[in-house]
Amino acid sequence: MANSNTSVQMEASSAKSNAKNAIIIIGALFFIFGFVTWLNSLLIPYLAIACELTTFQSFFVTFAFYIAYVVMAPVSTRTLTIFGFKNGMSVALIVMAFGALLFIPAAITRTYILFLLGLFIMGSGLAILQTASNPYVTIVGPAESAAKRISIMGICNKLAGALAPILIGFFLQLEKADALRAEIANLTESQKIAELNEMASRVIPPYIGIIVVLLALAFWVYKSSLPEVDTEEEDETLTSTNAGKKSVFDFPHVILGVISLFLYVGVEVIAADSIINYGASLGLPLTTAKYFATATMFTMVLGYIIGIFTIPKYIKQDNALRVSAILGVIFSILALATTGYVSVGFIALLGLANALMWPAIWPLALADVGRFTKAASSLLVMGIAGGAIIPLLYGALADNWSVHYAYVILLPCYIFIFYFATSGHKIRKK
Repeated sequence: MANSNTSVQMEASSAKSNAKNAIIIIGALFFIFGFVTWLNSLLIPYLAIACELTTFQSFFVTFAFYIAYVVMAPVSTRTLTIFGFKNGMSVALIVMAFGALLFIPAAITRTYILFLLGLFIMGSGLAILQTASNPYVTIVGPAESAAKRISIMGICNKLAGALAPILIGFFLQLEKADALRAEIANLTESQKIAELNEMASRVIPPYIGIIVVLLALAFWVYKSSLPEVDTEEEDETLTSTNAGKKSVFDFPHVILGVISLFLYVGVEVIAADSIINYGASLGLPLTTAKYFATATMFTMVLGYIIGIFTIPKYIKQDNALRVSAILGVIFSILALATTGYVSVGFIALLGLANALMWPAIWPLALADVGRFTKAASSLLVMGIAGGAIIPLLYGALADNWSVHYAYVILLPCYIFIFYFATSGHKIRKK
C-alpha cells in the first residue's frame, strides 16, 4: 500500500511538473505573438507616412494581419491533426518568420502590398499558433480555473504589447518621422522620395531580430518536453450528451462565442491599434503618441492581474465577462463625450474592460464540446478576424466622419458581448 501511494504521488508530481513546464513554454509563445501583434499600433501611423496612405488605407495593416485567421482556420485544424499540438506550434513559428522576412524587400522597395503580404503570412502562422495554444491552456488544468491560466498568458501577451511600440519605436527613430511629417509638404518630389525610402528602410533591422527570435523559439518548442493533449477524450456523461451531435455547428453556444470573440477582437484592436493614430490626429508627435498604446496594454495587464486573483474564487467567468462588457460601454461613451487627453485616456482604459473578455469567452464557448474541441477552437480562431473587419470600418468612419466619433462603433460590440455573457453561453441544442 505504501508503494502504491508513493507511485500515485510521483505520478501526480510528474503531471504537475509537466503542466508547469507547459505553462512556461506557452507563456513564451504568448509573449512573442503579443510582441508581433501589437506592433501594428505603431506600423499603422508609421506606414501611413512612409507609404503615403489615408487612414482607411493604413488600417489594411490590421485587415491583412487578422483576415488570415479566417483563411487559415481550416488549415490550422489540418496542421494540428498532422503534426500534433507541439510540432504544429513549431511549424507556425517558422511560417511567422517567413512573413517577417518579407518586410525586408517591402522596406527596400517601399511597397505597401508587400508589407501587407508579410503581415498576412505572419497572421497565418499566428492562426495555427492560436488554434493550438489557447485550447492547450484551457485543457491543461482544471476547467474552472481556465480563465485564470489564460489571464497569465494575457499578461505575457500584453507586457510584450506594451514593450513593442517603445522598443521598435527606438529603432524606427520616430523623432525623424515626426520631423518628416511636419515638413513633407515643403520637399521637392525627389527629396520626398529619398526621405520616405530612408524612413521605410528603418523597419529592416528590428524585423531581422524578430526573425531570429521566432526561429529560436521554434527550435526550443520542437526540442521541449511539451506534452501532447488528447482533445478527443470525453467522460461518460459528456459522451452521452454529445451522442447525437454530428458537428460543431450543433453547439449554439459555440457559434455565439465565435461572434462574441469576433466583436471582442475588433474592439480590442481598435483600442490598442488606433490610439497612436488618434493621438497623432490631435497634433501630438509620434514620439509622445507611441506611449498611448503602452498605456492600453498596461490597463489590460491590470485587468489580467485582477482576473488571476478573483477568478474563480470571487467571481465566475461569465460574471467577469458581464462586468467587462458594462465597463466597455461606459468607457466608450465617456471617450465619445470628452476630447483631447481625457478622451485618449478613456480609450486606453478600454484595455481594462477588454482584459478578461478573451480569458472568459474561450472556456465558456468550449464548454461541453468534448471531441469537437479542435473544430470549435478553429471556429473561435476564425472569430479573431474581427480584428480585420471592425478596425477597417472604424478607419472608413474616421475618414468620412471623424477620428474621434468613429469610436461609436464600439458600443454595439460591447452590448452583444454582454448578451453572450448573460444568456448566450447557456444555450444548448436539445
